[in-house]
Amino acid sequence: MPAAGSYSLTIRAEIPAKVGVFGRLMAAVSEAGGEVGGVDLVRSTSDAVTRDITVFAKDDAHGDAIRAAIEAIDGVRVLSVNDRVFLRHLGGTVGMRSRVALETRDDLSMAYTPGVARVCMEIHHHPEAVWDYTIKGNSVMVVTDGSSVVGQGDLGPLAALPVAEAKCMFLREFAAIDGFPLPVTVRDPGQITTVVSRISSVFAGVHLSDIAAPRCFEILERLGAAVDIPVFQDDQEGTAAAVLAGVINGLRLAGKRLEESTVVVAGLGPGGMATVRLLAAAGTGQVIACDSRGAVHRGRRGMDERLARIAEQTNPEGRTGGARELIAGADVFVGLSVPDLLSPEDVRRMAKDPVVFALALPNPEISAAAASGVAAVYGSGRPDAPNQINSGLAYPGIWRGAIDVRATRINDAMVMAAARAIASVVPPEALTPESVVPSIFDRALAPAVAKAVREAAWATGVARVTSAVA
Repeated sequence: MPAAGSYSLTIRAEIPAKVGVFGRLMAAVSEAGGEVGGVDLVRSTSDAVTRDITVFAKDDAHGDAIRAAIEAIDGVRVLSVNDRVFLRHLGGTVGMRSRVALETRDDLSMAYTPGVARVCMEIHHHPEAVWDYTIKGNSVMVVTDGSSVVGQGDLGPLAALPVAEAKCMFLREFAAIDGFPLPVTVRDPGQITTVVSRISSVFAGVHLSDIAAPRCFEILERLGAAVDIPVFQDDQEGTAAAVLAGVINGLRLAGKRLEESTVVVAGLGPGGMATVRLLAAAGTGQVIACDSRGAVHRGRRGMDERLARIAEQTNPEGRTGGARELIAGADVFVGLSVPDLLSPEDVRRMAKDPVVFALALPNPEISAAAASGVAAVYGSGRPDAPNQINSGLAYPGIWRGAIDVRATRINDAMVMAAARAIASVVPPEALTPESVVPSIFDRALAPAVAKAVREAAWATGVARVTSAVA
Protein backbone atom coordinates (compact mmCIF):
# COMPACT_ATOMS: atom_id res chain seq x y z
CA MET A 1 0.00 0.00 0.00
CA PRO A 2 1.34 3.46 -0.86
CA ALA A 3 2.21 6.05 1.73
CA ALA A 4 -0.69 8.10 2.99
CA GLY A 5 -1.37 10.90 0.54
CA SER A 6 0.26 9.30 -2.51
CA TYR A 7 -3.09 7.90 -3.63
CA SER A 8 -6.01 8.19 -1.28
CA LEU A 9 -9.68 8.89 -1.72
CA THR A 10 -12.52 10.32 0.29
CA ILE A 11 -15.62 8.34 -0.62
CA ARG A 12 -18.90 9.84 0.56
CA ALA A 13 -21.47 7.08 0.86
CA GLU A 14 -25.08 6.97 2.00
CA ILE A 15 -25.54 3.79 4.03
CA PRO A 16 -28.89 2.32 5.09
CA ALA A 17 -29.44 2.57 8.85
CA LYS A 18 -29.57 -1.18 9.25
CA VAL A 19 -27.47 -3.42 11.45
CA GLY A 20 -24.53 -4.95 9.62
CA VAL A 21 -24.51 -2.81 6.46
CA PHE A 22 -21.58 -0.63 7.53
CA GLY A 23 -19.64 -3.74 8.52
CA ARG A 24 -20.22 -5.21 5.05
CA LEU A 25 -18.95 -1.95 3.50
CA MET A 26 -15.73 -2.08 5.51
CA ALA A 27 -15.25 -5.72 4.58
CA ALA A 28 -15.83 -4.91 0.89
CA VAL A 29 -13.08 -2.29 0.97
CA SER A 30 -10.68 -4.75 2.58
CA GLU A 31 -11.56 -7.56 0.15
CA ALA A 32 -10.92 -5.16 -2.76
CA GLY A 33 -7.41 -4.61 -1.42
CA GLY A 34 -8.03 -1.14 0.02
CA GLU A 35 -7.15 0.20 3.44
CA VAL A 36 -9.50 2.40 5.45
CA GLY A 37 -7.68 5.36 6.98
CA GLY A 38 -10.64 6.98 8.72
CA VAL A 39 -14.41 7.37 8.82
CA ASP A 40 -16.26 10.65 9.49
CA LEU A 41 -19.96 11.17 10.08
CA VAL A 42 -21.55 13.70 7.71
CA ARG A 43 -25.23 13.39 8.66
CA SER A 44 -27.65 10.87 10.07
CA THR A 45 -31.40 10.26 9.64
CA SER A 46 -33.69 7.48 10.74
CA ASP A 47 -33.30 5.85 7.33
CA ALA A 48 -29.64 6.37 6.39
CA VAL A 49 -26.23 7.51 7.59
CA THR A 50 -23.92 9.48 5.32
CA ARG A 51 -20.21 8.99 5.99
CA ASP A 52 -16.93 10.15 4.47
CA ILE A 53 -14.61 7.15 4.24
CA THR A 54 -10.89 7.76 3.68
CA VAL A 55 -9.45 4.90 1.64
CA PHE A 56 -5.85 4.24 0.59
CA ALA A 57 -5.46 2.61 -2.82
CA LYS A 58 -2.65 1.73 -5.23
CA ASP A 59 -3.72 3.78 -8.25
CA ASP A 60 -6.71 5.04 -10.25
CA ALA A 61 -7.80 1.59 -11.37
CA HIS A 62 -7.63 0.25 -7.83
CA GLY A 63 -9.68 3.22 -6.60
CA ASP A 64 -12.35 2.46 -9.23
CA ALA A 65 -12.44 -1.17 -8.10
CA ILE A 66 -12.96 -0.15 -4.47
CA ARG A 67 -15.77 2.20 -5.44
CA ALA A 68 -17.44 -0.58 -7.45
CA ALA A 69 -17.18 -2.95 -4.48
CA ILE A 70 -18.93 -0.41 -2.26
CA GLU A 71 -21.65 0.30 -4.80
CA ALA A 72 -22.33 -3.44 -5.12
CA ILE A 73 -23.64 -3.53 -1.53
CA ASP A 74 -27.43 -3.51 -1.55
CA GLY A 75 -28.82 -0.13 -0.55
CA VAL A 76 -25.51 1.75 -0.41
CA ARG A 77 -25.17 4.85 -2.61
CA VAL A 78 -21.84 6.44 -3.43
CA LEU A 79 -22.50 10.19 -3.51
CA SER A 80 -19.01 11.39 -4.43
CA VAL A 81 -15.40 10.30 -4.74
CA ASN A 82 -12.61 12.84 -4.27
CA ASP A 83 -8.88 12.36 -4.64
CA ARG A 84 -7.45 13.80 -1.41
CA VAL A 85 -4.28 15.04 -3.10
CA PHE A 86 -6.31 17.10 -5.57
CA LEU A 87 -8.47 18.43 -2.74
CA ARG A 88 -5.31 19.57 -0.94
CA HIS A 89 -4.18 21.49 -4.04
CA LEU A 90 -7.60 23.00 -4.83
CA GLY A 91 -7.06 26.74 -5.27
CA GLY A 92 -3.28 26.32 -4.92
CA THR A 93 -1.25 25.60 -1.80
CA VAL A 94 0.12 29.11 -1.18
CA GLY A 95 -1.26 32.65 -1.18
CA MET A 96 -0.54 36.24 -0.22
CA ARG A 97 -1.52 37.68 3.16
CA SER A 98 -1.18 41.05 4.87
CA ARG A 99 1.26 41.43 7.75
CA VAL A 100 -0.42 44.48 9.28
CA ALA A 101 -4.02 45.21 10.20
CA LEU A 102 -6.25 47.24 7.90
CA GLU A 103 -9.39 47.76 9.91
CA THR A 104 -9.62 51.49 10.71
CA ARG A 105 -8.98 54.85 9.09
CA ASP A 106 -5.84 55.11 11.19
CA ASP A 107 -4.57 51.78 9.81
CA LEU A 108 -5.30 52.97 6.27
CA SER A 109 -3.51 56.28 6.72
CA MET A 110 -0.32 54.49 7.85
CA ALA A 111 -0.38 51.60 5.39
CA TYR A 112 -1.39 53.78 2.45
CA THR A 113 -1.74 57.48 1.82
CA PRO A 114 -0.57 59.76 3.33
CA GLY A 115 1.80 57.74 5.55
CA VAL A 116 3.22 55.52 2.81
CA ALA A 117 4.66 58.58 1.05
CA ARG A 118 7.17 59.05 3.87
CA VAL A 119 8.37 55.45 3.50
CA CYS A 120 8.70 55.88 -0.27
CA MET A 121 10.84 58.98 0.21
CA GLU A 122 13.01 57.23 2.78
CA ILE A 123 13.77 54.49 0.24
CA HIS A 124 14.30 57.10 -2.48
CA HIS A 125 16.97 58.84 -0.41
CA HIS A 126 18.40 55.68 1.17
CA PRO A 127 17.86 52.71 -1.24
CA GLU A 128 19.18 50.19 1.27
CA ALA A 129 16.11 50.92 3.42
CA VAL A 130 14.07 48.82 0.96
CA TRP A 131 15.37 45.76 2.84
CA ASP A 132 13.76 46.99 6.06
CA TYR A 133 10.49 48.49 4.89
CA THR A 134 9.28 46.19 2.09
CA ILE A 135 8.73 42.55 1.30
CA LYS A 136 12.16 42.42 -0.36
CA GLY A 137 13.91 41.72 2.93
CA ASN A 138 12.24 38.33 3.34
CA SER A 139 11.22 37.06 -0.08
CA VAL A 140 12.51 34.50 -2.56
CA MET A 141 11.44 33.91 -6.16
CA VAL A 142 11.05 30.20 -7.03
CA VAL A 143 11.75 29.94 -10.76
CA THR A 144 11.13 26.92 -12.99
CA ASP A 145 10.65 26.20 -16.67
CA GLY A 146 9.22 22.76 -15.89
CA SER A 147 11.77 20.98 -18.05
CA SER A 148 12.88 18.48 -15.39
CA VAL A 149 10.18 17.88 -12.79
CA VAL A 150 11.58 15.25 -10.42
CA GLY A 151 10.43 11.76 -11.34
CA GLN A 152 8.26 13.02 -14.20
CA GLY A 153 10.45 14.79 -16.74
CA ASP A 154 9.56 17.71 -19.01
CA LEU A 155 6.04 18.84 -18.09
CA GLY A 156 6.30 22.50 -19.00
CA PRO A 157 5.98 25.57 -16.77
CA LEU A 158 2.31 25.39 -15.83
CA ALA A 159 2.40 21.73 -14.80
CA ALA A 160 5.48 22.49 -12.69
CA LEU A 161 3.64 25.23 -10.78
CA PRO A 162 2.33 22.88 -8.02
CA VAL A 163 5.92 21.82 -7.29
CA ALA A 164 7.07 25.45 -7.15
CA GLU A 165 4.16 26.19 -4.79
CA ALA A 166 5.22 23.29 -2.57
CA LYS A 167 8.73 24.69 -2.31
CA CYS A 168 7.27 28.05 -1.33
CA MET A 169 5.37 26.19 1.39
CA PHE A 170 8.65 24.73 2.65
CA LEU A 171 10.17 28.19 2.83
CA ARG A 172 7.22 29.61 4.73
CA GLU A 173 6.61 26.71 7.12
CA PHE A 174 10.19 25.85 7.99
CA ALA A 175 12.01 29.17 7.59
CA ALA A 176 9.33 31.91 7.77
CA ILE A 177 10.30 33.14 4.29
CA ASP A 178 7.84 34.42 1.69
CA GLY A 179 8.35 32.41 -1.49
CA PHE A 180 6.68 33.34 -4.77
CA PRO A 181 6.35 30.70 -7.54
CA LEU A 182 7.32 31.90 -11.01
CA PRO A 183 7.08 29.44 -13.90
CA VAL A 184 8.69 30.95 -16.98
CA THR A 185 7.54 30.19 -20.52
CA VAL A 186 10.96 30.63 -22.15
CA ARG A 187 13.72 28.02 -22.29
CA ASP A 188 16.75 29.87 -23.63
CA PRO A 189 19.24 30.55 -20.79
CA GLY A 190 19.79 34.10 -22.00
CA GLN A 191 16.07 34.83 -22.09
CA ILE A 192 15.51 33.33 -18.64
CA THR A 193 18.39 35.39 -17.29
CA THR A 194 16.91 38.55 -18.79
CA VAL A 195 13.37 37.88 -17.54
CA VAL A 196 14.38 36.98 -14.00
CA SER A 197 17.00 39.71 -13.59
CA ARG A 198 14.54 42.39 -14.69
CA ILE A 199 12.01 41.47 -12.01
CA SER A 200 14.49 40.60 -9.28
CA SER A 201 14.39 43.97 -7.50
CA VAL A 202 11.61 42.86 -5.15
CA PHE A 203 13.36 39.66 -4.03
CA ALA A 204 16.19 38.78 -1.65
CA GLY A 205 17.08 35.69 -3.67
CA VAL A 206 16.32 33.50 -6.69
CA HIS A 207 15.60 29.81 -6.13
CA LEU A 208 15.92 27.75 -9.33
CA SER A 209 14.04 24.46 -9.49
CA ASP A 210 13.24 21.64 -11.92
CA ILE A 211 15.31 22.98 -14.82
CA ALA A 212 17.00 20.38 -17.02
CA ALA A 213 20.73 20.01 -17.47
CA PRO A 214 22.86 21.37 -19.00
CA ARG A 215 20.72 24.50 -19.25
CA CYS A 216 20.40 24.75 -15.45
CA PHE A 217 24.18 25.13 -15.05
CA GLU A 218 24.34 28.01 -17.52
CA ILE A 219 21.32 29.76 -16.00
CA LEU A 220 22.81 29.49 -12.51
CA GLU A 221 26.08 31.00 -13.69
CA ARG A 222 24.58 33.74 -15.87
CA LEU A 223 21.97 34.82 -13.34
CA GLY A 224 24.54 34.83 -10.56
CA ALA A 225 26.61 37.28 -12.58
CA ALA A 226 23.61 39.44 -13.52
CA VAL A 227 22.06 40.12 -10.10
CA ASP A 228 23.38 41.19 -6.69
CA ILE A 229 21.32 38.63 -4.74
CA PRO A 230 21.92 34.89 -4.25
CA VAL A 231 20.93 32.48 -7.02
CA PHE A 232 20.55 28.93 -5.78
CA GLN A 233 19.32 25.67 -7.29
CA ASP A 234 17.96 23.19 -4.79
CA ASP A 235 18.43 20.31 -7.25
CA GLN A 236 22.17 21.07 -7.14
CA GLU A 237 23.36 22.59 -3.87
CA GLY A 238 20.38 21.51 -1.79
CA THR A 239 20.75 17.90 -2.83
CA ALA A 240 24.52 18.00 -2.30
CA ALA A 241 24.17 19.37 1.23
CA ALA A 242 21.63 16.70 2.19
CA VAL A 243 23.81 13.92 0.73
CA LEU A 244 26.98 15.10 2.47
CA ALA A 245 25.13 15.26 5.80
CA GLY A 246 23.93 11.68 5.33
CA VAL A 247 27.39 10.47 4.30
CA ILE A 248 29.02 12.10 7.34
CA ASN A 249 26.60 10.47 9.77
CA GLY A 250 26.45 7.15 7.92
CA LEU A 251 30.22 6.82 8.06
CA ARG A 252 30.25 7.93 11.70
CA LEU A 253 27.80 5.15 12.53
CA ALA A 254 30.02 2.66 10.70
CA GLY A 255 33.07 3.85 12.66
CA LYS A 256 34.73 5.39 9.59
CA ARG A 257 36.13 8.82 8.76
CA LEU A 258 35.18 10.76 5.67
CA GLU A 259 38.84 11.56 4.99
CA GLU A 260 39.67 7.85 4.75
CA SER A 261 36.61 6.66 2.81
CA THR A 262 35.81 5.98 -0.83
CA VAL A 263 32.51 7.31 -2.17
CA VAL A 264 31.11 6.33 -5.57
CA VAL A 265 28.55 8.71 -7.10
CA ALA A 266 26.46 7.35 -9.98
CA GLY A 267 24.60 9.89 -12.09
CA LEU A 268 25.95 13.28 -13.08
CA GLY A 269 22.89 15.41 -13.53
CA PRO A 270 22.57 18.63 -11.51
CA GLY A 271 22.43 16.85 -8.14
CA GLY A 272 25.23 14.44 -8.98
CA MET A 273 27.58 17.15 -10.24
CA ALA A 274 27.06 19.29 -7.15
CA THR A 275 27.39 16.28 -4.82
CA VAL A 276 30.71 15.25 -6.35
CA ARG A 277 32.05 18.80 -6.05
CA LEU A 278 30.95 19.12 -2.39
CA LEU A 279 32.26 15.69 -1.39
CA ALA A 280 35.64 16.53 -2.90
CA ALA A 281 35.70 19.93 -1.20
CA ALA A 282 34.83 18.30 2.13
CA GLY A 283 38.03 16.27 2.00
CA THR A 284 36.58 12.86 1.17
CA GLY A 285 39.36 10.29 0.89
CA GLN A 286 38.44 9.32 -2.65
CA VAL A 287 35.46 10.28 -4.81
CA ILE A 288 34.71 8.32 -7.97
CA ALA A 289 32.04 9.73 -10.28
CA CYS A 290 30.36 7.88 -13.11
CA ASP A 291 27.61 8.48 -15.64
CA SER A 292 26.01 6.30 -18.31
CA ARG A 293 29.41 6.06 -20.07
CA GLY A 294 31.18 4.85 -16.96
CA ALA A 295 33.79 6.35 -14.67
CA VAL A 296 34.99 9.91 -15.12
CA HIS A 297 38.79 10.00 -15.23
CA ARG A 298 41.52 12.17 -16.69
CA GLY A 299 42.11 9.96 -19.71
CA ARG A 300 38.48 9.74 -20.78
CA ARG A 301 37.72 11.20 -24.18
CA GLY A 302 34.82 13.42 -25.19
CA MET A 303 34.34 15.18 -21.86
CA ASP A 304 32.85 18.66 -21.69
CA GLU A 305 34.29 21.38 -19.45
CA ARG A 306 32.27 20.34 -16.39
CA LEU A 307 33.23 16.67 -16.63
CA ALA A 308 36.85 17.66 -17.17
CA ARG A 309 36.77 19.63 -13.91
CA ILE A 310 35.32 16.61 -12.12
CA ALA A 311 38.05 14.42 -13.60
CA GLU A 312 40.68 16.75 -12.10
CA GLN A 313 39.06 16.60 -8.64
CA THR A 314 38.27 12.88 -8.41
CA ASN A 315 39.30 9.29 -9.17
CA PRO A 316 43.05 9.70 -8.56
CA GLU A 317 43.71 6.06 -9.51
CA GLY A 318 42.02 6.50 -12.89
CA ARG A 319 39.62 3.61 -12.39
CA THR A 320 37.30 2.69 -15.26
CA GLY A 321 34.06 0.77 -15.61
CA GLY A 322 30.45 1.28 -14.60
CA ALA A 323 28.89 1.79 -11.18
CA ARG A 324 28.59 -1.93 -10.46
CA GLU A 325 32.32 -2.43 -10.96
CA LEU A 326 33.37 0.79 -9.24
CA ILE A 327 31.57 0.13 -5.94
CA ALA A 328 33.67 -2.96 -5.21
CA GLY A 329 35.47 -2.06 -1.99
CA ALA A 330 33.77 1.36 -1.70
CA ASP A 331 32.48 2.61 1.64
CA VAL A 332 29.59 4.65 0.24
CA PHE A 333 27.38 4.53 -2.83
CA VAL A 334 25.35 7.59 -3.81
CA GLY A 335 22.92 7.01 -6.65
CA LEU A 336 21.29 9.85 -8.55
CA SER A 337 20.79 7.83 -11.70
CA VAL A 338 18.33 5.13 -12.77
CA PRO A 339 16.12 2.52 -11.06
CA ASP A 340 17.34 -1.00 -10.33
CA LEU A 341 20.99 -0.28 -11.07
CA LEU A 342 22.33 -2.44 -8.23
CA SER A 343 21.66 -5.91 -6.86
CA PRO A 344 22.24 -7.20 -3.32
CA GLU A 345 25.34 -8.98 -4.65
CA ASP A 346 26.77 -5.67 -5.82
CA VAL A 347 26.36 -4.20 -2.34
CA ARG A 348 28.00 -7.27 -0.77
CA ARG A 349 31.15 -6.44 -2.74
CA MET A 350 31.44 -3.05 -1.08
CA ALA A 351 33.57 -2.48 2.02
CA LYS A 352 32.42 -3.65 5.43
CA ASP A 353 29.30 -1.84 6.74
CA PRO A 354 28.52 -0.02 3.48
CA VAL A 355 26.38 3.10 3.25
CA VAL A 356 23.95 3.07 0.33
CA PHE A 357 21.93 6.12 -0.69
CA ALA A 358 19.77 5.13 -3.66
CA LEU A 359 18.15 8.43 -4.60
CA ALA A 360 16.72 7.83 -8.07
CA LEU A 361 13.02 8.77 -8.31
CA PRO A 362 10.39 7.50 -8.44
CA ASN A 363 12.17 4.15 -7.99
CA PRO A 364 15.65 3.84 -6.43
CA GLU A 365 18.79 2.13 -7.75
CA ILE A 366 18.14 -0.62 -5.21
CA SER A 367 15.05 -0.99 -3.05
CA ALA A 368 15.04 -0.89 0.74
CA ALA A 369 13.97 -4.54 0.80
CA ALA A 370 16.82 -5.63 -1.49
CA ALA A 371 19.38 -3.62 0.49
CA SER A 372 18.19 -4.94 3.84
CA GLY A 373 20.79 -7.15 5.45
CA VAL A 374 23.58 -6.10 3.07
CA ALA A 375 23.77 -2.33 3.62
CA ALA A 376 24.59 -1.06 7.10
CA VAL A 377 22.81 2.21 6.29
CA TYR A 378 20.23 2.72 3.54
CA GLY A 379 18.58 5.91 2.38
CA SER A 380 16.47 6.94 -0.57
CA GLY A 381 14.66 9.96 -1.94
CA ARG A 382 11.29 8.54 -0.96
CA PRO A 383 9.22 9.63 2.04
CA ASP A 384 7.94 6.12 2.78
CA ALA A 385 11.31 4.72 3.93
CA PRO A 386 13.82 5.77 6.61
CA ASN A 387 16.53 8.30 5.80
CA GLN A 388 14.87 10.39 3.12
CA ILE A 389 17.75 12.32 1.53
CA ASN A 390 16.05 15.36 0.07
CA SER A 391 17.07 18.93 -0.73
CA GLY A 392 14.26 20.07 1.57
CA LEU A 393 16.54 19.23 4.50
CA ALA A 394 18.84 22.01 3.39
CA TYR A 395 17.33 24.87 1.47
CA PRO A 396 14.89 26.39 4.01
CA GLY A 397 17.74 26.89 6.48
CA ILE A 398 20.21 27.93 3.79
CA TRP A 399 17.84 30.64 2.61
CA ARG A 400 17.06 31.74 6.17
CA GLY A 401 20.75 32.19 6.91
CA ALA A 402 21.48 33.92 3.61
CA ILE A 403 18.59 36.36 3.99
CA ASP A 404 19.42 37.10 7.62
CA VAL A 405 22.76 38.60 6.56
CA ARG A 406 21.49 39.91 3.22
CA ALA A 407 24.01 37.79 1.36
CA THR A 408 25.03 38.60 -2.20
CA ARG A 409 25.85 34.95 -2.96
CA ILE A 410 25.36 31.42 -1.66
CA ASN A 411 28.82 29.89 -2.03
CA ASP A 412 30.28 26.42 -1.47
CA ALA A 413 31.41 27.34 2.05
CA MET A 414 27.82 28.14 2.99
CA VAL A 415 26.54 24.88 1.48
CA MET A 416 29.28 22.93 3.26
CA ALA A 417 28.36 24.58 6.54
CA ALA A 418 24.73 23.67 5.93
CA ALA A 419 25.62 20.02 5.37
CA ARG A 420 27.60 19.77 8.58
CA ALA A 421 24.80 21.51 10.47
CA ILE A 422 22.23 19.05 9.12
CA ALA A 423 24.42 16.18 10.32
CA SER A 424 24.83 17.78 13.75
CA VAL A 425 21.08 17.95 14.34
CA VAL A 426 21.12 14.17 14.91
CA PRO A 427 22.87 13.79 18.30
CA PRO A 428 25.27 10.84 18.75
CA GLU A 429 22.87 9.04 21.09
CA ALA A 430 20.10 9.23 18.45
CA LEU A 431 22.24 8.04 15.53
CA THR A 432 20.89 4.73 14.19
CA PRO A 433 20.80 3.04 10.76
CA GLU A 434 17.25 4.39 10.39
CA SER A 435 18.08 7.98 11.36
CA VAL A 436 21.33 9.31 9.90
CA VAL A 437 19.57 12.50 8.82
CA PRO A 438 17.00 14.45 10.81
CA SER A 439 13.34 14.59 9.95
CA ILE A 440 12.43 17.48 7.72
CA PHE A 441 9.87 18.34 10.43
CA ASP A 442 12.52 18.65 13.13
CA ARG A 443 12.09 22.23 14.31
CA ALA A 444 15.75 22.43 15.29
CA LEU A 445 16.86 21.79 11.70
CA ALA A 446 16.33 25.09 9.86
CA PRO A 447 17.64 27.27 12.74
CA ALA A 448 20.81 25.15 13.02
CA VAL A 449 21.42 25.35 9.27
CA ALA A 450 20.68 29.08 9.20
CA LYS A 451 23.17 29.77 12.00
CA ALA A 452 25.93 27.84 10.23
CA VAL A 453 25.18 29.57 6.91
CA ARG A 454 25.26 33.03 8.50
CA GLU A 455 28.66 32.32 10.01
CA ALA A 456 30.00 31.02 6.70
CA ALA A 457 28.67 34.08 4.87
CA TRP A 458 30.41 36.39 7.32
CA ALA A 459 33.64 34.39 7.08
CA THR A 460 33.67 34.48 3.27
CA GLY A 461 32.71 38.14 2.87
CA VAL A 462 29.38 37.76 1.06
CA ALA A 463 27.21 39.29 3.82
CA ARG A 464 25.89 42.81 3.54
CA VAL A 465 25.34 43.10 7.30
CA THR A 466 27.66 42.04 10.10
CA SER A 467 24.92 40.70 12.37
CA ALA A 468 21.74 38.78 11.74
CA VAL A 469 18.75 40.97 10.88
CA ALA A 470 15.99 40.58 13.47
